Order: sequence, then C-alpha cells, then structure tokens
Amino acid sequence: MLSIDFLDDVRRMNKRQLYYQVLNFGMIVSSALMIWKGLMVVTGSESPIVVVLSGSMEPAFHRGDLLFLTNRVEDPIRVGEIVVFRIEGREIPIVHRGDNNAVDDRGLYKQGQHWLEKKDVVGRARGFVPYIGIVTILMNDYPKFKYAVLFLLGLFVLVHRE
Repeated sequence: MLSIDFLDDVRRMNKRQLYYQVLNFGMIVSSALMIWKGLMVVTGSESPIVVVLSGSMEPAFHRGDLLFLTNRVEDPIRVGEIVVFRIEGREIPIVHRGDNNAVDDRGLYKQGQHWLEKKDVVGRARGFVPYIGIVTILMNDYPKFKYAVLFLLGLFVLVHRE
C-alpha cells in the first residue's frame, strides 16, 4: 500500500534528515504565507484572490473561476464593475456587478442596511483564471477529500528527499 511505504520511508530516516524535511515543509508554508501577505499589500485587498462559488455571475464568471482583486482607495468604484463585498453576519463574501438594474440589491444586505460603504468592499475584479478554483470548492464540499489531500501532501513533503 502507498501510505505504508511512506511511513516506512519516514521510519528509515535519521533524525537529521527528518529535521531537514520538517524545516523544508515549514519553509514552504511560510513562503506561501509571505506571498499571500505580499499580495494583500500590493493589491490593497484583504483577500486578493477569491473563488466564484455559484453560477450567479454567468456568463461573465462561472462556478470555480479564480478572481484577482484590487482595492485601491484612490480608485472610485464605477457602475458595471464587478465588486466583491462582505455583509456583516455573513461568512462568505458576495461577488456582484454594480449595475443599475430594476431589482433592488437591498435583499443581499443585512436588515436595516440600505447601501454599501467603502469598508464593506473587499475588492474589484481585475482578472480571472477559469475553473482553477474548483479544487477549493471540492475541498469545502467534501471535507474527507480535503483531509486526504492535505495528509498526502504533508507525507510527500516529509518523505521526498530532493
């Protein structure tokens, strides 16, 4: 079995090799966090990359598309731009086109809220990569899949010797 082979490799490592692999794994994780924080600073957005979770933005964006956001204070938001915003009390931000249509958007807001303020805006869409975010959706919809992938990635990093 594949996982037993991984465990045998870990057992055969001396303490120095195992320490090196754990440090290597830590470097990978810390590098990813530094890249994320760097993107936050460069884009001015608390979440510079988001995944479209539903089909409500079709045909512009499909479920699973990865959106790249910016949130510069000096750039006003214009009608027709695609904006991502947070509503107090909701965990997941909303991707929405700021168009002037006949439907009132207040149904999206919390009770008593009549408009969005600058503090509610996470960012505006500046680019996208189609369907790459479907992996995130799969991991959220199927937690066992997520834990299996993370476990196998962790084992691979610990055992891989190059």
